Amino acid sequence: MTLQQLKYVIEVANRGSINEAAKRLFISQPSLSNAIKDLEEEMNISIFERTNKGISLSKEGAEFLSYARQVVEQAELLESRYLNAKPSPQHFSVSTQHYAFAVNAFVSLVQEYGQDEYELALRETKTYEIIEDVKSMRSEIGILYLNEFNGKVINKLLKSANLQFTSLFTAKPHIFVSIKNPLAKQSIVKIEDLQPYPNLSFDQGEYNSFHFSEEILSTLIHKKSIRVNDRATLFNLLIGLNGYTISTGVLSSDLNGNEIIPVPLDVNESINVGWISHKNVALSKLGTSYVEALKQAIGQ
Repeated sequence: MTLQQLKYVIEVANRGSINEAAKRLFISQPSLSNAIKDLEEEMNISIFERTNKGISLSKEGAEFLSYARQVVEQAELLESRYLNAKPSPQHFSVSTQHYAFAVNAFVSLVQEYGQDEYELALRETKTYEIIEDVKSMRSEIGILYLNEFNGKVINKLLKSANLQFTSLFTAKPHIFVSIKNPLAKQSIVKIEDLQPYPNLSFDQGEYNSFHFSEEILSTLIHKKSIRVNDRATLFNLLIGLNGYTISTGVLSSDLNGNEIIPVPLDVNESINVGWISHKNVALSKLGTSYVEALKQAIGQ
């Protein structure tokens, strides 16, 4: 086993493709494939699963990747300390539902740990894709919520993917509305108060199940309903159409301004927001730091 082989594995996992990784590494695709096959034979494991749809990490491969990253990181620290070598670009990815605090934490992470070069990714995406991203190690961390309604389905998916959920906070449901919306003047809003206004929600694409919805009470029928793909569009519609969306009540004025406010929703529900990661796989330095940044962002 060589340090170069470990770097090859990391690059393939990051790109999700032997071909793309070979281009980045400036070697031929057969040479990269052979190097990884030699490592798998030496370690007596299958690091990657190869199908007609492409390549993905196996269960054993996800654990191996965690150790490989630690070894390469330590080797780079040694080189930087004793050979005065230039540190390699940092890598870290997170997939999340559309939460402003997740973006705030990412900003803090980059400000504190960003070197001259880094390759980071923040994916605000669909619930099912968050689980798939972490399962395949495309992202080290995923952020989503559980509650009594979706918990059984989501936890079953996490268990089958060998992932674990760690709670960050539990919140009571709120609606987000424009400060010009009449509901903004109320101290608490009832379900029946929402009927005249457009309900805004995030589209879940192919997996548009009630259980994958980012908004609780997803089975409610709305006279006016609009689905969107990104947070900026949703917030623009909150203001432009006097719409509303249901969320945690955690909002960032730094990112979203003061035109949108949370108002408590009068329902007997709770939202448990947390992060998911691979079981028995230690977080990287940036992964650990991002979790701490999440906690600080929520506290703020």
